[in-house]
Amino acid sequence: MQTLNASPQLFIAGEYSDGTGTERVDIVSPATGEVVAALPVPTAEDLNRAVAAANEAQRAWRKVGVWQRAEICHRIGDKLSERAEELARLQTLEQGKPLSESLADINEAAQLFHLHAEDAVRLYGETLPSTDTTKRMFTRREAVGTWGIITPWNFPLLMFTEFVAPGLATGNALVVKPPTHTSLTVLAAMECLVEAGLPAGLVSVLPGQGDFGSQLVAHEGIHAIGFIGSSATGAKIAATAGLKRSVMECSGNGPVVVLEDADMKRAAKAAVDSAFYCAGQVCCATERVIVVEAAHDAFVAAVLEYSKTVQLGDPFSEDTNLGPLNNEGVAAKMDRHMADARERGFDILVGGGRAEGFPTDLYYNFTVVDGVTEDSLLAKEESFGPVLPIITAKDDDDALRIANADALGLQSAVFTKDINRAFRFMEELETGQVVVNDSNGWWDINMPFGGAGGKGTGWGRIGGVYTLHDMTDLRTGVLHIGD
Repeated sequence: MQTLNASPQLFIAGEYSDGTGTERVDIVSPATGEVVAALPVPTAEDLNRAVAAANEAQRAWRKVGVWQRAEICHRIGDKLSERAEELARLQTLEQGKPLSESLADINEAAQLFHLHAEDAVRLYGETLPSTDTTKRMFTRREAVGTWGIITPWNFPLLMFTEFVAPGLATGNALVVKPPTHTSLTVLAAMECLVEAGLPAGLVSVLPGQGDFGSQLVAHEGIHAIGFIGSSATGAKIAATAGLKRSVMECSGNGPVVVLEDADMKRAAKAAVDSAFYCAGQVCCATERVIVVEAAHDAFVAAVLEYSKTVQLGDPFSEDTNLGPLNNEGVAAKMDRHMADARERGFDILVGGGRAEGFPTDLYYNFTVVDGVTEDSLLAKEESFGPVLPIITAKDDDDALRIANADALGLQSAVFTKDINRAFRFMEELETGQVVVNDSNGWWDINMPFGGAGGKGTGWGRIGGVYTLHDMTDLRTGVLHIGD
């Protein structure tokens, strides 16, 4: 059994602190059921202190040369790599995902600091032509100020880094609210930022509940908002933020389209992998597989065969590739979706419910459901669990209709050997990213990830230089050169 012998604290204005409140909240491991820590609950006074420190530190940080900022970001990346195994074990303990996945998350977080350090030194401006021959116009990118960041529990450190790395590289400060029950990894990682020489006050970490997030968004000292999470929460944040700059990466209901000319083994492997990775608790997971009639039987057979490789178990075991769900809310939603599937008479080919014989009841069997209809909960809602629903379409046109009928537009995938059909789906699927012949969950640190189609998936891009654009102001200088 993995245990944590520590007294976690908040991280405010460059130092660990118990904060000004007296309340604490238990962090319970979904893998073991044990209470692994009791974390202070931040107060409005703690928030005020963090924001004041961030604003003061940012005024100096934005004047620091970009090469110096980049050097510190590189050092942070190095420190994270040095402590990757320790941080991965902590993340698996509090989040529940397999240790191999956690280790990949930490290594990607380290890479992001290196990537954005390089992006920042190449964040160029332009010289623009003017209709007035006595004027010269120049553009430059400048930090916005202090960002309020709200991150989810499925990738605790990686999604923290997706904002913090580009934010720091471009001269911003950040006050971060991770979810209370998966905040230990982020708090531990702050030691890496301190050891790398990051000036005090630039990053504070205040784990809190929803009401604390609302206070952060509304705080007058916060100039911009970064959010990764559900569309429902994103809509509330947007309403509170008003005209503040924001980057919003919200829910997905990822359609995977399989055409009859696809490599069925490849399509099945990709769909299954994306359905159970991180126990399906991923915004770009396989949420709906839309298979044309001519491909249905071959695809289902390939899925059933590959599903045998899914091993539910102790996330610290090398043999495990599917760990427990993170919390009861997600498990209850899976229960509700499966109850609806049974009532509608769908074919539950694999799994279908919670597993027995584990330390907690958050272990959910990998599930494959065939015969899913468009009006069902499995089709209409983001399940966010280890389930692969299969919907049958008549042809290409019908597959596009079903895929685009959803209210979310984050990421999709299509499997075909025909380049013309591939391009058609890339152009007509209403999602921010379309992956051809690979997993709907495919992601790269240099990829501009976000929603499209004017749907409820947010705006802005996470990844590569695109995030630096979203986290800076484009400013223009005009020089008069006449008499």
